[in-house]
Amino acid sequence: MSIPFRHSAAFGKRIEFYVVGLMLKDGLDVFLPLVDDDAIDAVIKRPDGRFVEVQIKARSKNVIFGDAALFAAMTHEPRKNYWFIFFSDRMDTMWIMSSQEFIAASQLNIEGKNAGKRSIWFNGKNTKANTEHVKPQFKKYVAKDFHRILNDDPDQKKLP
Repeated sequence: MSIPFRHSAAFGKRIEFYVVGLMLKDGLDVFLPLVDDDAIDAVIKRPDGRFVEVQIKARSKNVIFGDAALFAAMTHEPRKNYWFIFFSDRMDTMWIMSSQEFIAASQLNIEGKNAGKRSIWFNGKNTKANTEHVKPQFKKYVAKDFHRILNDDPDQKKLP
C-alpha cells in the first residue's frame, strides 16, 4: 500500500467522522455500518421514524487549484432514501443532495476509462484573484446543517 493512498484514505475517513460529529452535535440519530461495501457511510433515523442512507465524499485542501469541489469517477445508480454529503475542505463548504438530485446534476462519462461513472464539479475558479467559488447552479445545495436529510422527501417529487 503506497503512502499517497494511505494518506488519501485516511483523509476520507477523517472527514467522514468530522461530518458524523457535526450530525451528532446537531442531535441526529446516526448509525455507522462496520463495513462500507454498499456506499453507505451512515444511516440516519429521521423524526418520522424512517431511516435514510448517507454517502459522504470529501476533497482535501491539497488538490490542485480549481478542483476544490470536483468529485469524479463515481459509480451510482438511483436509490431511494439515499443522500450524498459532499465536503470541500479548502472551501469549507458542504453540499447535500439526494440520489435523484445527484443523477440530475452530475455528468455521465460516456467514454474513456471512467465510462459509465458520474462526475460533479461544484466549484468554479477565478484565476486572476486565485479564488474558488460555488457555481451558481449548486448554491441551492450548500448546507450549514442537516435539515434536508431530516425533513425533505425528494423521492416524492420527480425532477425534469
